[in-house]
Amino acid sequence: MCGIAAYYCRKNRDATQNVMLMLYAQQHRGQESCGIAAANGHKIRIHKAMGYVKEAFPQTILEELSSNAAIGHVRYPTRGEAAIENTQPYVIETLSGPIYAVASNGDIVNYEEIADELRVKGVHFASRNDGELLGRFIVYHHERKDMSIVDAIHLLMRRIKGAYSAVFLTHNTLYAFRDRGGFRPMLVGNIGEDIAVASESCALDILRPDSMREVAPGEVVVVTPHQVVYQHELDTKLLPENAKPVQPHHCIFELIYFARPDSYQFNEYVYEVRHKIGSRLASYDDDIGDVVVPVPDSANFIAMGYAMAKKIPFHLGLIRNHYVGRTFIRPDQYTRDESVRQKFNPLKDFFSNKRVILVDDSIVRGTTIRKLVRMVKGAGAREVHLRIGSPPVKHSCYYGIDTPNPNELIANNMEIEQIREYIGADSLKYLRIEDLRECVKTADNFCYACFNGNYPFPKLSTSSAIKKELPEEETS
Repeated sequence: MCGIAAYYCRKNRDATQNVMLMLYAQQHRGQESCGIAAANGHKIRIHKAMGYVKEAFPQTILEELSSNAAIGHVRYPTRGEAAIENTQPYVIETLSGPIYAVASNGDIVNYEEIADELRVKGVHFASRNDGELLGRFIVYHHERKDMSIVDAIHLLMRRIKGAYSAVFLTHNTLYAFRDRGGFRPMLVGNIGEDIAVASESCALDILRPDSMREVAPGEVVVVTPHQVVYQHELDTKLLPENAKPVQPHHCIFELIYFARPDSYQFNEYVYEVRHKIGSRLASYDDDIGDVVVPVPDSANFIAMGYAMAKKIPFHLGLIRNHYVGRTFIRPDQYTRDESVRQKFNPLKDFFSNKRVILVDDSIVRGTTIRKLVRMVKGAGAREVHLRIGSPPVKHSCYYGIDTPNPNELIANNMEIEQIREYIGADSLKYLRIEDLRECVKTADNFCYACFNGNYPFPKLSTSSAIKKELPEEETS
């Protein structure tokens, strides 16, 4: 999971400034590194840095990158060390200079297969990152096979399996496209005569768009100085006449955890889905608590839904330090543990002798919530009843979430009662998957593989899963 942004100006040169603002609004989607590539009509300039957006892009850098078209990226590492060479966007050099750039959010399942095919044909890679593979696939078929860029993208959609919401920039044209399953979110908006693209609607909201909509799975948006063209893969001649749309596979975890609650994606308001999840959880319980406390911030609306359904007081009993990043997306366990201690602090004397219903969005490894339960009990709570707004995470994700090794998933190694004992809660209940499905409008359009192991791609075998876990693999 990463965040992407793109902006195309028709009359002025503030695209880079607007991309920076959109990345800043999506900082929650990636905190390791960030970058912006800007087109000046002749070539592409790029600036990438480790750390947060506002630190990486002072006004002096933004002025140097001033342009009418730009793309940007905030990185959440699913593979690869925290290093500048793994930072996106990627600029692809040609004999005439750097005139292509690409940024992507997601993971490619058949990375090695496609990369090996291109290597045999003389294509060289600077990294093992999914975003670079997408870019080099497009450039190879455009420049060496004389395909239009749109046709090259549609061929990519047929050949490359996995999740990718991507933006591709030439010296004067912007392309935005989304995989056929629509795993990761992507929206396009109109700001006057300008066009903006982002992973989440909250990033477009900051620009006050006149209108916005989701980029459809399998759709390509082409923005030039003269027009905006929307072309679905079913419109291309590369497909047979009787081709049908692919079943969407939206990531349900986006709605549970990743997305900001004020975002709209997958035809859902995120805060509404989380509120429904909390109400469903409340239906599992009788009177067991005096107060409902969320693990801030992603569980806030889940806890609120629970509290309103049970008519129990809702309180922010744990205070989050917002200058510490999201612990789940930290690259290693030691850093995650350190972040928990720095990130949360209980209200003094608030928990004394209370029966606390502690609500979290999910349990992945179990280490964070174990420390929080101890923290709440150490603050004087008489009982801590843990309620989780998702089913148990038992299976690895290969589409953009950092759960590569099933051995790290606590629900894959323990029964619920064992997890409760390990965490130290007085009771533990997860949301049932059938109830989760009831919380969204089109349940069949979502991917639940991390809960039930039903991967959208039948060819995803154990061997390919193991291949993704090798340390030399690096993805976006």
